[in-house]
Amino acid sequence: MKLAFIGLGNMGSAMIGGIIKKGTVDSKDITGAEANGERCKAVAERFGIKTTVSNKEAVKDADILVLSVKPQVYETVIDDIKDTVSDDTVIVSIAPGKTIAWITERFGRPLKLVRCMPNTPALVSEGCTGVVKGEKVTDEEFETVMKILESFGKAYEISEKQIDAVVALSGSSPAYVFMMIEAMADAAVREGLQRDKAYEMAAQAVYGSAKMVLETGKHPGELKDMVCSPGGTTIEAVAMLEKTGFRSSLMEAMKVCADRSGRL
Repeated sequence: MKLAFIGLGNMGSAMIGGIIKKGTVDSKDITGAEANGERCKAVAERFGIKTTVSNKEAVKDADILVLSVKPQVYETVIDDIKDTVSDDTVIVSIAPGKTIAWITERFGRPLKLVRCMPNTPALVSEGCTGVVKGEKVTDEEFETVMKILESFGKAYEISEKQIDAVVALSGSSPAYVFMMIEAMADAAVREGLQRDKAYEMAAQAVYGSAKMVLETGKHPGELKDMVCSPGGTTIEAVAMLEKTGFRSSLMEAMKVCADRSGRL
């Protein structure tokens, strides 16, 4: 199987790294295209893949093509490759806001399209990706795409109408979590803890809490209740978070994120 990427930035590189590390596709069968020649060279040296500054060169023999560029340049990239891409190539788009119908229109013909939304924890093989199967993609082809996406985390099949929610939920949420970790560490420093220990302990607490949700199967509210002793310290903190709108702030932030995704 020949796999091609257009775009070798953080997300494209994270995906390639996970794929090679897990052995899903051999490095010799991966080609990456990137306009930045220095980045091309760096990625080739890091992963042992073939790289090129020519999008057409990357896609001409691809069985699966990943468009890992910003949505703002999708139109330019598609115009460049639309006459080179084979009808048999499965095209995987990671751009928010660019629907399967929009991509089909830009290519000017029906193609095998998969739309997905990965996130930056793919960099540490803990990504979370929502995946939409286009109607021309066979079950076998979709299974192959899912296997590739699971090389760097978890992948979940969704409908296209759900993808803006996924953008807000998992695509953008690492930023919310990083802000929370930073704020928690700042508070701990104010209480006298060293900065490096504060960041590490805050991150470990978040990681461990997330793992409890995933591995116990318990409702997050039940797990929260387990920490809140009657008249204790945690319930005081929870009461303040409720008073200052912690949950509603997150929900409103995700709402504007999903709305923005739909307008891209």
